[in-house]
Amino acid sequence: MVFELIRSRRSIRKYKSDPVPEKDINRILEAGIWAPSAGNLQPWEFILVRDALTKKALSNAAYGQTWVLEAPVVIVVCANVPRTARFYGERGSKLYCIQDTAAAIQNMLLAAHYLGYGTCWIGAFNEKMVKEILDMPEHVRPVAIITLGKPAENPPPPPRRPLKEVVHLEKY
Repeated sequence: MVFELIRSRRSIRKYKSDPVPEKDINRILEAGIWAPSAGNLQPWEFILVRDALTKKALSNAAYGQTWVLEAPVVIVVCANVPRTARFYGERGSKLYCIQDTAAAIQNMLLAAHYLGYGTCWIGAFNEKMVKEILDMPEHVRPVAIITLGKPAENPPPPPRRPLKEVVHLEKY
């Protein structure tokens, strides 16, 4: 059931060295492109990284998050900013393309978990360094680094704030 899948997904920071088959990577990416997007403009772009030297550089750009090195596959999720900005202006460039890629990321994390893989959504990185490492064009912005592989750990669930703390009825 989808609710159990959502509740049992964890951020994985330790991976087995098992390769991830291309068909599974494609299924995960396919889940990403089925995310909703503003005006159905689909601003996402995905860069697959398996090369050890590139992963090392990305790990450095991610302030030393070493599990980037361990994961067999790294997916850098990017926003093609003008795809959204040309229709929605500043709100498209600063918000919608980020929301859209975030929706794609969540779909990918859940699909990977369903297929038995672990992932970690990394948002802490030096954006300029990532762009240089991956030779990205100026108009494409890296939004997240996702590590992907068979998990070598099973972390406990993190605490969550109860609904009564986060739900407001009618007004804040």
